[in-house]
Amino acid sequence: MHPCKRVLALAVVSLLSLIAAPAQIVDTLDPAIKARVDRIATQVLEQTGVPSASVAVVEHGKLVYTHAYGFARVAVDGTPAVPATPEMRYSIGSISKQFTAAAILLLQEDGKISLDDTVGKYIPGLTEGNKVTIRQILSHTSGYQDYWPEDYVMTPMLHPETAQQILDTWAKKPLDFEPGTKWQYSNTNFVIAGRIVETITGARLMDLLVNRIFRPLGMKSVWNSDEAKLTSVDATAYYRHALGPLRIAPKEGRGWMFAAGELAMTAHDLALWDESLIAQTILKPDSYKQMFAEVKLKDGKGTHYGLGVEVVDRNGHRSIEHSGEVSGFVSDNQVLVDDGVAVAVLTNQDAVGAASTITRLAAPAVLNSPLSAPEQQAIDIYHGLQQGRIDRTLLAPNLSDYFTPEAIADFQQSLAPLGEPLTFRQAGEQLRGGMTFRAFQIVYPGKRLTLTTYTYPNGKLEQYLIAPEE
Repeated sequence: MHPCKRVLALAVVSLLSLIAAPAQIVDTLDPAIKARVDRIATQVLEQTGVPSASVAVVEHGKLVYTHAYGFARVAVDGTPAVPATPEMRYSIGSISKQFTAAAILLLQEDGKISLDDTVGKYIPGLTEGNKVTIRQILSHTSGYQDYWPEDYVMTPMLHPETAQQILDTWAKKPLDFEPGTKWQYSNTNFVIAGRIVETITGARLMDLLVNRIFRPLGMKSVWNSDEAKLTSVDATAYYRHALGPLRIAPKEGRGWMFAAGELAMTAHDLALWDESLIAQTILKPDSYKQMFAEVKLKDGKGTHYGLGVEVVDRNGHRSIEHSGEVSGFVSDNQVLVDDGVAVAVLTNQDAVGAASTITRLAAPAVLNSPLSAPEQQAIDIYHGLQQGRIDRTLLAPNLSDYFTPEAIADFQQSLAPLGEPLTFRQAGEQLRGGMTFRAFQIVYPGKRLTLTTYTYPNGKLEQYLIAPEE
């Protein structure tokens, strides 16, 4: 691209983030649920040492809460720390892939492309380009080798690179496997997808995303961090050497994140995209169906991946999700599409799973499914033991004998300091020995416990044991 055109294109995207930007602070979530989300985010940051997190919550299909925790910039050399705010942008890394997939689906709706077209139809010279389909590159079943599996920025990546140079180096190697026979995550796939979009439209991928996704959804904070680093009013990117101090992360050279991890935005605006996934407002219903469908391998095995998104069953709830990582940032986005719930979390330290931990704990808290009768009984007993008491009318004789004063004291002294669990859910159930065996998972930030019980048909408990999760 001519330098003047590159500057103009960047200016257009920058302008998008400045014109009539809506308020990024939203606070209509139920106070009790909000308190749980706040506690989860705060404790996960404390436990991991990640400097900040920006969180957005969707409930009943609508954005109801945004909040930022910790510090967007840490204190150094006499410069004071800067608290994180919801208005600050973070790089979202590979969450960008679902936007590239959406661009392909929009072109398919326009009749300009088919998911079953081969990549060689649009980009000549790629290995097995006459066999690998667009569906396979969007689902990571193509066999093209990943150009960036590492969790750090290698020396060559500090210098600019073009999409074509990436493809010439990695997409012209022998395939790692026959297309459609395995699943292997590969950023190279989405560089191919991005170039296909640009070949068909004759314009930049970012132009299509702005005109047909970001502007219609009011996502005014979006920034192309592949073109330029985030500004001084956004979150600062950090990393650590082992357990050492936080250090400012290096910036990838221009071109390395194209179509695979180039976007930055606020958690607020990522949640606007989540709203659209739930309401299906940008694509046609059939496009969402294809995007959310788990792609199967040729032998029929599932991949837990759709088109640019992970497809996961979370305790019976369909979750469309993805994480992302680029230098100095990790993100996670979980959308329970059938429940109207989503949690978007952006953090500013790479190679740490704080963002995923927050989403995995916060999404069930927002979903707020009522406890089953066994769960309610189990947590009531748990609360009692934290206070040093047990209702013996619930216990069969053997378990009543087990709960000696010493046992009750041990339960109280070890469980009381933990406080209220973040989640307390049944994880399994089966019949054994004429009783119902149940396993429960008790989750705290940085700690997970397993509770196992046996219950007789008359409702009496024969076992109630707690141990650290293995």
